Amino acid sequence: MTEPCYWNDVLVSLRQIIRATDLHSKRMLKVCGLSIPQVMVLRAIESLGDVTVRRVAQHVSLSQATVTTILNRLEDRQLIARVRCSGDKRIVNARLTDEGRKVLAEAPPLLHEKFINRFESLQDWEKTQLLSALQRVATMMDAETIDAAPVLAIEAIAP
Repeated sequence: MTEPCYWNDVLVSLRQIIRATDLHSKRMLKVCGLSIPQVMVLRAIESLGDVTVRRVAQHVSLSQATVTTILNRLEDRQLIARVRCSGDKRIVNARLTDEGRKVLAEAPPLLHEKFINRFESLQDWEKTQLLSALQRVATMMDAETIDAAPVLAIEAIAP
């Protein structure tokens, strides 16, 4: 009797996850003309209000340099505005524009938002089992030391 080829099924599942992430990124770009990190930054500004680059970077788990580049592109498209803090003129905050709010209202949900909702509905033992298995897979792929944000995005920045 032939033993089942589990490794093949695991690799197929991993490829499906990567493909789902890629397809979602392309769909986001097509629907609202923004990359997933750009949408994440807009949503962070929406939820945090007038906010510094540093706070946005912490909120979305991206570097300040990456967030600055994203903000520059969003400002070029007039989706955000940079405003000086009235109390301390040295502080510059990002603020959503009306056009930014409009784009956000039309943007589809992020893939990780669906995942979080579904994951949270699992029993605790299922969550622990999934986490353990994925951590083991990351180790088996020599990926455990790779720095990764807890969001799904293929491109760090898209034009």
